Amino acid sequence: WQRLPLNDDGLIDAAQHYYQAPHVLATAGSQAAIQTLPSLRAASNVAMYSTMYAEHASSWAKHGHSIHHYHSAPNATLLNKVEVLVVCNPNNPTGGIIQPETLLAWHAKLSQKGGWLVVDEAFMDTTPELSLARYTHLPNLIVLRSLGKFFGLAGARIGFVLAQQKLLTNLQDALGPWPIAGPARYIATNALQNTAWQQATRSTLNLASLRLNTLLIKHSLTPQGSNALFQWVPSPNAQAIHVHLAQQGIWTRHLSDWSALRFGLPCVDDWDRLDAALLQLK
Repeated sequence: WQRLPLNDDGLIDAAQHYYQAPHVLATAGSQAAIQTLPSLRAASNVAMYSTMYAEHASSWAKHGHSIHHYHSAPNATLLNKVEVLVVCNPNNPTGGIIQPETLLAWHAKLSQKGGWLVVDEAFMDTTPELSLARYTHLPNLIVLRSLGKFFGLAGARIGFVLAQQKLLTNLQDALGPWPIAGPARYIATNALQNTAWQQATRSTLNLASLRLNTLLIKHSLTPQGSNALFQWVPSPNAQAIHVHLAQQGIWTRHLSDWSALRFGLPCVDDWDRLDAALLQLK
């Protein structure tokens, strides 16, 4: 607590090993990168999925870029039109997955003209085999990672950007010195090195996600997408369900633009309480 954070404290080495990426920049959560990356490009045409974490569109628009939404997958016409493609993989909030070979094909097309592929992998830790982290030696490929989801360390405000070193240097200059407190760096280093906990947690989360899926189906709230950390439930009654559960002390993410709810995993002692609250909806 009494000294400035050290750059040689082992955090970057731990992140490079965990993500299997050659170059890594630590940021104050992936949100810091989301807000700052758009400032590193001249005004561009930027494409992103219409049902996606809204901070991406907001940040690019604030920096004068033109946003183009697509509703299923970017086609050749769109990829020819835009200079930047931003993807959440797995998608937040729907849980949809895009295979690495598809993303790499999109990247190749964009990179030929100096365009970027930005992949937000905040929810990727339970499926590391699908990550593009190991490909971030390629030019114009930028991957964002977070310790706030799988590791449950949102309050530490730590994320990582994986990309070629030149881009990371430019981003670091824009973010300024000491973006992460020393104690948070220490905690993050230990988390990234704790492989036994990581393996056990992946198994635990997958089982809990399946349990939540089964519980929601039991109450006629069939998920239309999922991840090990959440279930995505579109419903015409999404707002009413959200309010009802909130009144029972159960918080869901209500996504009003899509009339849907994102259910996170209950705590160990709260499964019966969620079951009882959902039963009252009938």
